[in-house]
Amino acid sequence: MGVLKGMRVVEGSAFVAVPLAGMTLAQMGADVIRFDRLQGGLDARRWPVTASGASLFWAGMNKGKRSLAVDLGHPEGQEIVTALICAPGEDAGLFLTNLRARGWMDYPALQARRADLIMVSLTGTRRGEPAVDYTVNPAVGFPVATGAEGSTEPVAHVLPAWDCIAGQMVVSALLAAERHRMRSGQGQLAELSLKDVAAAMMGHLGIVGEVTVNGVDRAKAGNALYGAYGQDFTLACGRRVMVIGLTDRQWRGLVKVLGLGQQIAGLGARMALDLSQEGDRWAARHEISALFRPWFAARSLAEVAPLFDAAELTWSVFRSFAQAVAEDPDLSPDNPMYQMLDQPGIGRMPVPGSPVSFGAIDRMAPSPAPVLGAHTEEILSEVLGLGAGQIGRLMDLGVVAGT
Repeated sequence: MGVLKGMRVVEGSAFVAVPLAGMTLAQMGADVIRFDRLQGGLDARRWPVTASGASLFWAGMNKGKRSLAVDLGHPEGQEIVTALICAPGEDAGLFLTNLRARGWMDYPALQARRADLIMVSLTGTRRGEPAVDYTVNPAVGFPVATGAEGSTEPVAHVLPAWDCIAGQMVVSALLAAERHRMRSGQGQLAELSLKDVAAAMMGHLGIVGEVTVNGVDRAKAGNALYGAYGQDFTLACGRRVMVIGLTDRQWRGLVKVLGLGQQIAGLGARMALDLSQEGDRWAARHEISALFRPWFAARSLAEVAPLFDAAELTWSVFRSFAQAVAEDPDLSPDNPMYQMLDQPGIGRMPVPGSPVSFGAIDRMAPSPAPVLGAHTEEILSEVLGLGAGQIGRLMDLGVVAGT
């Protein structure tokens, strides 16, 4: 039983943000019903895939949901989805989508069936233009500021950051609108766009202010931590680590473990900088790193790790995805968030549940993603109240499909 037990959310989506939002709600106990075309949605075969072609992306983004396979081009299929979205109940009437909501699936048409409907719609841009993370990110400037210092080529990030943030904002919007409905009885359409999520974060992080007030277009700084001290170093064993001296405590602890207090004091005096200040550490980052580099080059990870852990420094070793899965217990069932599950069509693998642990209720165990149409019959029966004969007729006509 999850903290959102009893809530029913209908999801019509593709890509990352809205599927992630639905999965987040499902992992907190909501009954999330995803509808897709009979042949599968846009994500049905999205990479990464197994050797047999099963989508690991689909399995990851749809954990714990129920699946309805329906012909969205058929009038009866449209009616089924409409009735599902607008089904009665104080914990229902909640719809998430990033599909082009036009005609029968736009908000006015659905609201005509349920006046207090809550619909959260994610678009590409605020004007309704198409956009994905890999177009939004270049548009707002991050790839130009990412990469080795002195290089000129843009570096696009492999993490779809705006999608991930937007997915959580979709969750926030739905829960905020539902709270408003509980108090007022009013439903509403909540809209946001992927690019506006990125544009907002540009302002929140001070980047827009940095450009407009300071007149600074931030240059590439490699792996350095902007505005303070943080840098990567190669060890004697060939592994690479990242060390952080953002706060005063982090900085003093790092200098102490490296045994370079006198040298750092001398450097500050020579450069007329106060290295207890974040900004001054940023200004002296190259000179600081030149002092640190021989210490790291003379030691292996096996020597460095216990020293840094004992001093509670803020640091990490660089890993590939494969190294992280093999070496980090946080990506395994050692972490209570993870469990070994059998995913239909894929096999047994570690699967994460919600990263949130609520004090008043046990964390829900993760559930596999459904096979397309796995719950078609039970959804039509339990939610819409259709009888076996009606469901059989719809299946015979190809309006809906099961597994």
